[in-house]
Amino acid sequence: MAHTRLKIPILSTITTTAIKFSKPSLLHGYRRHICHCSSPVSISQNQQRQPQIRSPQLVALEYADLSIPHIVCEELGATRVRQHVNPLSSSLSIPVEVPNWNDVFEDPKLPLVVDVGSGSGRFLMWLAKRNHGSKNYMGLEIRKKLVTRAEKWAKELSLSNIHFVFANATISFKELISTYPGPLMFVSILCPDPHFKKRHHKRRIVQKPLVEAITDSLMPGGQVFIQSDVLEVAVDMRNYFDAESAKVVFESDLACDNEGWLLSNPMGIRTEREIHAEFEGAKIYRRIYRKLS
Repeated sequence: MAHTRLKIPILSTITTTAIKFSKPSLLHGYRRHICHCSSPVSISQNQQRQPQIRSPQLVALEYADLSIPHIVCEELGATRVRQHVNPLSSSLSIPVEVPNWNDVFEDPKLPLVVDVGSGSGRFLMWLAKRNHGSKNYMGLEIRKKLVTRAEKWAKELSLSNIHFVFANATISFKELISTYPGPLMFVSILCPDPHFKKRHHKRRIVQKPLVEAITDSLMPGGQVFIQSDVLEVAVDMRNYFDAESAKVVFESDLACDNEGWLLSNPMGIRTEREIHAEFEGAKIYRRIYRKLS
């Protein structure tokens, strides 16, 4: 039976924010304008009058239409979470219980989009809100507090096509996806923890077992989107997926630089880490792979 190639809508620009300050050069120009003042006193006064734009404000602007309530609840406290988690710890080595898909999705047979390392969940919720009724979304996150809050936010937004799971994707991905009633159409791994120290490289999420689980589970024509603001990590991920050339191929029809990295974000929305990194002047390295028929 012929398979229909399903793709996430690709947008050339991000439209959620009318005005962006994603490049430091804009702020530098702003500071140069301040320096035209005639005295130290007037410089200080102007600096006090004109607040500096910070990356958290840019995140709020980018996701403004979600209208997510900033609720501090008893279960979450102030939602302080560890930035670095060891996925090799014994507590994270047990596969999660597979959910009843009829309980978590209104229609569990819709094509599924999975975000590995979903963080706060805003990125996935933004997509779910725009594709209600056509796709389901699942976020896998290794920090439990973020999953609890994301589930709370999704409920506040009345999103019936999204679900977050507290899980070690390396351990649980294959079993979760093998039980899902519909096809797996898209997987994203965006700015994963780089684990910079060489002795910690084994903790990186993109390793052969997960890559094989993803490429085996994708529907024909399904896609994988990888991204990092750390070149070493991006190259590492690229090498793992390039090694699966019998199953997936690089989407060469998208605009790329000479090194094969996408020139722009194809998703229509940036992740929070992506916003912070671009604000600091970092380059984002991206690639998309497609499952062969």
